[in-house]
Amino acid sequence: MNPLIAPSILAADFANLQAEVEMINGSEADYIHVDIMDGVFVPNISLGLPVLEAIHRHARKPLDVHLMIVDPDKYLAPCQKAGASQLTVHIEACPHLHRTVQAIKELGCKTGVALNPHTPVKFLEDIIREVDVVLLMSVNPGFGGQKFIDNTYKKVNALTRLIVETGSHARIEIDGGVSMDNAGKLFSAGANILVAGHFVFSSKSPVETIKKLKNIV
Repeated sequence: MNPLIAPSILAADFANLQAEVEMINGSEADYIHVDIMDGVFVPNISLGLPVLEAIHRHARKPLDVHLMIVDPDKYLAPCQKAGASQLTVHIEACPHLHRTVQAIKELGCKTGVALNPHTPVKFLEDIIREVDVVLLMSVNPGFGGQKFIDNTYKKVNALTRLIVETGSHARIEIDGGVSMDNAGKLFSAGANILVAGHFVFSSKSPVETIKKLKNIV
């Protein structure tokens, strides 16, 4: 599988959001990653539904929406209506995860489950065959620009084994601290999708940076 890149709009210039979305449209990126935070599940507040709708109006890439919020079930349908192609919820925020995953499927979106850095991969054993994507947080969620947590490589290896053992078709997505220093190693370990925010948007040429990440292997 070719590497997939999902630039995180959280790191974009919000005063020029349309231009940033159009930049991603013209790049080799595969998705636009959209973080929605509530200031409760994570210690930060980001964009909400009106901004998601605005991004969708200009986007020509699928919107990969990552819900870092409590009680995400309330917002699945509104996010789908606002333009989400893929909805990822946190295992830590979903006491009835199977129900939540089924609700996402019924909306016609790809299903994603995210794990915080401290959450073991083994917790996915009973749901892994039901999901399209597993997102491993490689930083503590809530803020961009954090340092990559090296234990992520071990979790990617463990998740790859679980996917093979269960016959799952889930892709592995990595979110946090992604750069040229670790992208190749992550893909080699079994990752399929890399979320890159600060590394892309702070570079001199985001389009070229996306291209380099895309072609690192």
